Amino acid sequence: MKNLAAASTAMTSTLTRRKLLKTATIMAAFPTLLASTARAQVWPDKPIRFVLSQPAGSGPDNVARIIGERMAKSLGQAVIIDNKPGGQNVIGAQAAARAAADGNTFYFATTAALVTNAYLFKSMPYDPQKDFVPVAFVGKSPFAVLVRAESPVQNLQDLLARAKANAGKVSLGNEGPRTFSGMIARFFNARSKAEFNLASYASVSVAVQDAIGGHIDAVVADIASTAQLVRQGRLRMLAVTTATRVPGWEQVPALAETFTGFDMSGWFALVAPTGTSKPVIERMNREFNAATADREIAAKITAAGPLPETGMSPDQVGAFLKNEHQRWAQITKEIGVLPE
Repeated sequence: MKNLAAASTAMTSTLTRRKLLKTATIMAAFPTLLASTARAQVWPDKPIRFVLSQPAGSGPDNVARIIGERMAKSLGQAVIIDNKPGGQNVIGAQAAARAAADGNTFYFATTAALVTNAYLFKSMPYDPQKDFVPVAFVGKSPFAVLVRAESPVQNLQDLLARAKANAGKVSLGNEGPRTFSGMIARFFNARSKAEFNLASYASVSVAVQDAIGGHIDAVVADIASTAQLVRQGRLRMLAVTTATRVPGWEQVPALAETFTGFDMSGWFALVAPTGTSKPVIERMNREFNAATADREIAAKITAAGPLPETGMSPDQVGAFLKNEHQRWAQITKEIGVLPE
């Protein structure tokens, strides 16, 4: 009996110690939880910074400013657009990845920065999957094949016929083989078997200006950066690179109508440096989705080129990014792009 009583006492003592240890652990974490909650309640207490990998006046910049202006009103803080172009998105992505995870810096990222760069470069100064956490989805950014308005090429069939009849002589401008527009151009060239002369440029704006000036025959560029030029009658859109026709541009055929399964569209997503608190991310997600769901803001974004897709949660954005990595791993294999 004494042994049983002693064992019972020892077990009770052990359980008590475990409860005390668990309580102590919870109490130790409590200040951190309180600080996180308090931070979310007062956030934002200073201006919010959107880092972009593109220059001022570019398609992504225009969209970021439209959304930032609307969010500044709802957040009660200025939204500063911090342009850090160059290096095929690497400069901006690296700056955002190294920023303090204090809820004041977000990365307004593109497909290249978060997905395709991972399959183009053997090493980068940032890891798109580890250095960022998903916050919100902005929308998809269709690309198009365009020619100058005065070009004798009236439609896609004209362009393909001319390229096939003059192998290697019909130029198709793009931002280079290891960029999004470059991969679209390469994919289009492979599917069409037209043997275009793929003309690489340092930026889409220079390629577009050369197309307008007649220095190249055609160009692959995002609708966001060329929509206004098309409306002004300076460029003619021959086809969009999405699987279906783009709302607002229904008169323009999709490449998938000629090449089955062709679907290459860019997109924008908002991410934050890893370590940014969950309450801040959730609040930012709600505010961001509310901004992009606003009819007036959505109309402005659409007019700038992209197709807004609002309502995604951070987890849904994360699932989308995971799927995009899998899809682009296959695309880069198909067009024979190897990381360098």
